[in-house]
Amino acid sequence: MKNLEKKDFLEMFKQMQEIRLFDLKVAQLVKKGKVPGMTHFSVGEEAASVGAMYALNPDDYITSNHRGHGQAIAKGIDLNAMMAEILGKYTGICKGKGGSMHIADVDSGNLGANGIVGGGHGMSVGAALTQKMKNTGKIVVCFFGDGATNEGSFHEAMNMASIWKLPVIFYCINNGYGISANISKMVNVKHIYERAAAYGVPGMFIEDGNNVLDVYNKFTEAVKYVREGNGPVLIESITYRWLGHSSSDPGRYRTREEVDEWKQKDPIENLRKYLLENSIATEQELLDIEASVKQAIEEAVVFAENSPLPPLETAFEDIYAD
Repeated sequence: MKNLEKKDFLEMFKQMQEIRLFDLKVAQLVKKGKVPGMTHFSVGEEAASVGAMYALNPDDYITSNHRGHGQAIAKGIDLNAMMAEILGKYTGICKGKGGSMHIADVDSGNLGANGIVGGGHGMSVGAALTQKMKNTGKIVVCFFGDGATNEGSFHEAMNMASIWKLPVIFYCINNGYGISANISKMVNVKHIYERAAAYGVPGMFIEDGNNVLDVYNKFTEAVKYVREGNGPVLIESITYRWLGHSSSDPGRYRTREEVDEWKQKDPIENLRKYLLENSIATEQELLDIEASVKQAIEEAVVFAENSPLPPLETAFEDIYAD
């Protein structure tokens, strides 16, 4: 594990602010009718994505999922291009054709989000097989939620990655609910990471997925193991989404008390407290970061709203790879 310096802590704080403020802004745009299609937010889960991504090399790969805005931001996507994509504009990262659930940024190593639950499992195995066959030294991280672990693709991918000893980390961000279903009623094991034993691979547990340093430390351990050629790992991180499953979900299956209890475990405030108490950053430095992120998000909205829609003639472009 590399020793984190002040710039690393501040970058983590910045990325978590970007994820939080970006999603909250998109939620506002949804209510104004400016966002086509469905959206899913990761407000409250920021540490689970940032801590994991910070343990990777810039040229490592990820596959994302429908709740993937935070993962894309932590992987280094351009905020303007991402906002334009969500608004369906031609300047979007996928030319306005993917929208919220299908954001990809291959240049940064993000092989794409997926509207199909568990859709990234097979993609990650294919990408990891490529890295092994070409001996690139790169690894792949497959992001998914707790609900996706009951899809057949999860078990097929875990098994294949295990027998071929592929350089892939299967990363379950467990926010407690698959849409409206509590995970405790869907899985007959106490923790999802225990399922790793069925495939002969290590299972790792991050009890506090709202602590970005806990996530980073455990991921650093996993990355080292996988990059050394030992095969895959399954990691489970416990966190919570503050908002509903999607922009159309009021979340009435949860009590207000439950949501408020988790809001007291705010990952951003946890990191803020740590940085201040350990004299790593000043209050003013953190306020300046928050202000700059707010400005960047507002500029992204302006960019997206002023961008053109995809021209009609592009409807049949980018359908097949050359």
